[in-house]
Amino acid sequence: MSRARARRRRLNLRFAALCLMAVFLLAGAVIWLAAGRGLPAEGVEVPDYVRQDFLTVNPWSRPGTPLEKVDGVVIHYVGNPSTTAQANRNYFESLSSGETETYASSHFVVGLEGEVIQCIPLTEIAYASNIRNDDTVAIEVCHPDETGEFSPVTYQRVVELTAWLCRTFGLDPETDVIRHYDVTEKLCPLYYVEHPEAWDAFRADVAAEMDRQTAVS
Repeated sequence: MSRARARRRRLNLRFAALCLMAVFLLAGAVIWLAAGRGLPAEGVEVPDYVRQDFLTVNPWSRPGTPLEKVDGVVIHYVGNPSTTAQANRNYFESLSSGETETYASSHFVVGLEGEVIQCIPLTEIAYASNIRNDDTVAIEVCHPDETGEFSPVTYQRVVELTAWLCRTFGLDPETDVIRHYDVTEKLCPLYYVEHPEAWDAFRADVAAEMDRQTAVS
């Protein structure tokens, strides 16, 4: 066989191999698309301590817009001392009338006794964190007084919930757990803006809780 014919044969074999590889990749892509990628939180079950009481779908507090990625958790405080998780959830629901033309909601509200109400599915955005609504999960936290400091039982539950969210979505509490203040410079959550050392301690507690949850899972 001449050198030219041998070279053409090698080129033809390479071309056939590349075509075969392309067919396999295309078939895989078709199957993947047919199955549907879904949303990051699709099929995720929340912890037992979370009570789901979803808002009705409406333009003001639950628009039903898909949450297509989760890059962070945003911590808020309700700003209304001594109010309960249920009262704050009901406030979000009241916005559905549109009378006040106010956009507000949160995925979770953590109450004064450590109770947790989920207002928005994790597959949808909440109106809580302005330009970060599209890629974050929001937690509103109740507090007993004007300082905005969380009570011990509330604090522990927020740590637990935030750690679970970080584990679920592969987040780093050092960089991906933020305050509303870090998005808009609004003084929220107030105590943890005015006391940055307390905020650093919170994120460290979340990291430690992640390790604990991993160890017992």
